[in-house]
Amino acid sequence: MNRLSQLSADMSACGIRRLAVLSGEALWCLQQALCWQQRLPGDWLWVGESAPSALHCPPGKLRTLLGREFHHAVFDARDGFHAEAFAALTGTLRAGSWLLLLLPPLEDWDAQPDNDSLRWSEQPRPIATPNFTRHIGRLLSDPQLLLHQQGQPPRWPDNGAFPRWQSSDRQQQALCQQLLASPPGISVLTAGRGRGKSALAGMLAQRWPGVCWVTAPAKVSTEVLSAFAGDRFQFIAPDRLLALSDAGSPPEGDWLLIDEAAAIPAPLLRQLIALFPRVLLTTTIQGYEGTGRGFVLKFCASLPAVRMLTLDQPLRWAIHDPLERWLTQALIFAEPQLARSEGELRWSSLQPQDWANSPARLSQLYQLLCSAHYRTSPLDLRRMMDAPGQHFSLVMQQDQVQGGLWLVEEGGLDSALADSIWAGRRRPAGNLVAQSLAAHAGLRDAPRLRARRISRIAVAPALRRRGVGRQLVALALQEARECAYISVSFGYTAELSAFWQACGFQLVRIGSVREASSGCYAAMALRPLTPPGQRLVARARQRFNDELGWLQEIIDEPALEAIARCERAPDRQDWLELAGFAFALRPFEATRAALGRLLLHSPAPMPLLRAAILQHQSSQALCQQFALSGRRQLMARWREEAASGLYSLDASEAESQRRQLPLLQ
Repeated sequence: MNRLSQLSADMSACGIRRLAVLSGEALWCLQQALCWQQRLPGDWLWVGESAPSALHCPPGKLRTLLGREFHHAVFDARDGFHAEAFAALTGTLRAGSWLLLLLPPLEDWDAQPDNDSLRWSEQPRPIATPNFTRHIGRLLSDPQLLLHQQGQPPRWPDNGAFPRWQSSDRQQQALCQQLLASPPGISVLTAGRGRGKSALAGMLAQRWPGVCWVTAPAKVSTEVLSAFAGDRFQFIAPDRLLALSDAGSPPEGDWLLIDEAAAIPAPLLRQLIALFPRVLLTTTIQGYEGTGRGFVLKFCASLPAVRMLTLDQPLRWAIHDPLERWLTQALIFAEPQLARSEGELRWSSLQPQDWANSPARLSQLYQLLCSAHYRTSPLDLRRMMDAPGQHFSLVMQQDQVQGGLWLVEEGGLDSALADSIWAGRRRPAGNLVAQSLAAHAGLRDAPRLRARRISRIAVAPALRRRGVGRQLVALALQEARECAYISVSFGYTAELSAFWQACGFQLVRIGSVREASSGCYAAMALRPLTPPGQRLVARARQRFNDELGWLQEIIDEPALEAIARCERAPDRQDWLELAGFAFALRPFEATRAALGRLLLHSPAPMPLLRAAILQHQSSQALCQQFALSGRRQLMARWREEAASGLYSLDASEAESQRRQLPLLQ
């Protein structure tokens, strides 16, 4: 270990961090990691489902540690590789740190089920992930990492000729001066991890002569900002800030500094930035999840005036840091090279198994999707590589991917499961649109039909407005011609809706709550491909037309054309949905339009339903008014009233529907 101590000292002097891979049986990996901890002083944060360390964090909770710094860490991937957590962990390590990556024996890894696959594969049990493990395996030849496999001597990294490092905050100082002299308005600071965003915000708070308030998704993530702000650090939680504002007593201040702003829901963020004359939002555009890019693509683009700032030089480690370089290759974080290419456009289709023989094309596709979609994250990379039922359509110009479309198989479920989904009793993983059509649009047979869903589509800027997107969709339709329909789910805007309609899709659903990530209502559209698909889409479209008038009562979307309420009597489809609500567990919002028609035609009083649907009273107000204990008791009363309404309308039909529902259990 003398060699390790000397190497670690050299790393600190050069301002670099390194990866050390320990591969072997579980007990051997654990023993080796503990030996490292004994030989090298440091924090040694351990990331895994269980750990022998007091400083321990499960992978799914690592986001709470963003904005903090650690010296050395262990990432336990013996049973599963949580890619977002791995990326986040690297961003918390200061210069001179080692990151120990624990892996099973490399010769067995590609056949071993990965427990993390339960998050993204839409399978009931963990699956093997050979494409991802082989991708990582190829990168283990990097001469700058330490590789130690059980039964073999360690392969030490090439120490190279790294220059001595001295941290420089010149970029932060220059931008801080800009902000100190800036007029009122909104400034947005974006950068990769380790570039000193939080440090810059802390400098601003420390130097501003007036009052600066700091807010963030979690106070624990503002440690770095607090260290630079010193005694000028004043933190207030986002919800507390809004509560004070709603009460008419917002805190006085000149600046609101919002750290990791992309992790705050867009509607909440819009309220926050309206409270102060000057606002600085900082966010990471590369790393543990895709919201940072979406922050730039969606939120910042919607602001009337914004000053965009960026930091590109690392503050917390050297510019040629081996760990950062390895991570960029492992999770394909590099920005796509989208320079205009000359030449004929070529079209092709690929499957996940093509990662073995066409890794460059699929890597370029992933980079393009990351650059265009706010939600694309390392989890999507894992899904693209190894989840079953993935399909890709590409447009190439010379050797460059200039456009791509990603499809996911849906449907094909058995009748019993489809009926249970419709009744609200089951919600299996996957089948996003197929399940929504059954659970929310009342189309019981939707999960049974085989379909494909467009998960992502992107076109390089130089080729936009040239019909390339529509041609990609046409290629996808041709590849899916044996499916009943093809679907897409997207954040509703008039422009996107017009694009999908131009591709032959019909809008069949809009959600009643804005998505936190985009600030848009979730929309779904379908394109039928077979006669059964045509019948399904016709029914879905009719249901949407019937419900749109009621939907207008509860959502704020000016682009939707208001439709007068349909006052026809409940039809057979309404009866099925109403029975599913009254006698089973179908959700209230999914049955709202049918309940509205029931209220207009049934002689039953149904006071709670009338207050909720016709008078738009909130659940909280209804519970107070009718002395109910909470939402659960309110829902039970709603179901009782719906049942009485059905019996008052047609007792024989109501009883028939009630008797049929137990068959779905």
